[in-house]
Amino acid sequence: MTAEEKKTAYDFLKTVSSWCCGYTPPEFLASPEFEDDTEPELIQETTPPETTAQPNQSEPSAEKEQGATLGTIADKIASCQNCMLCRTRTNTVPGEGIQAPVVMVIGEGPGEDEDKTGRPFVGKAGQLLDKMLAAISLGRTSNCYIANIVKCRPPMNRTPMPDEAAACSGFLQAQIHILKPRYILALGRTAAQNLLNTEQGINSLRGKWFDYNLGARTIPLLATYHPSALLRNESLKRPAWEDLKAFKARIIKEIPDYAEPFYVQQSSIH
Repeated sequence: MTAEEKKTAYDFLKTVSSWCCGYTPPEFLASPEFEDDTEPELIQETTPPETTAQPNQSEPSAEKEQGATLGTIADKIASCQNCMLCRTRTNTVPGEGIQAPVVMVIGEGPGEDEDKTGRPFVGKAGQLLDKMLAAISLGRTSNCYIANIVKCRPPMNRTPMPDEAAACSGFLQAQIHILKPRYILALGRTAAQNLLNTEQGINSLRGKWFDYNLGARTIPLLATYHPSALLRNESLKRPAWEDLKAFKARIIKEIPDYAEPFYVQQSSIH
């Protein structure tokens, strides 16, 4: 096989894999060098001249190379029937925020209010989350993107089952690849365990920095309590506030000018 034939096959596999995943898989980020399997003179004898001069034949189009967008992912989520949650949902909840955010906030799953509106974190837990983010100069309309492990509401707001989280994992991974956030804030046990592929509880994971692998690079990830847990147990607010202060301290150290001037700095979570 010639080097050109190998490259054509490689590019075909890259295009198909990128289309299926919604983003370019890490193993296709760097194109390898290909060599001929046969002697050059044999290639010249057996390859018709008209098939040797096609420089753009194996080059994927700019649209294919760019891959999916947040809009196309949202469309796929809206039509998804990969798990039982599709049978009871009113609306899917893909996420919302800005492109190229400083922080991607990832929770567990939509609740009743989110299922009605199609927006993440708009109920009481969402209102508390907005206050938590504002306290460290973050917000969904300025420098964050907010999403969940699952995109449909689990019945009675129960914890998503492993197969339900797995059914949505491709959508979330595609969103992370497109957004390329500088940091990830994982809210609660379900988010932290799924993102870090661990069975440790949130009490063991919270307040610690981990690396979320994104192909050739990693994203710093910190876990803390879910806002709904703070509403149920106010004693968790103090440790959650300590987590948020540590989160802000690292961002300021690495991105000194990230803070938006219109945010009112809070001394605690109320």
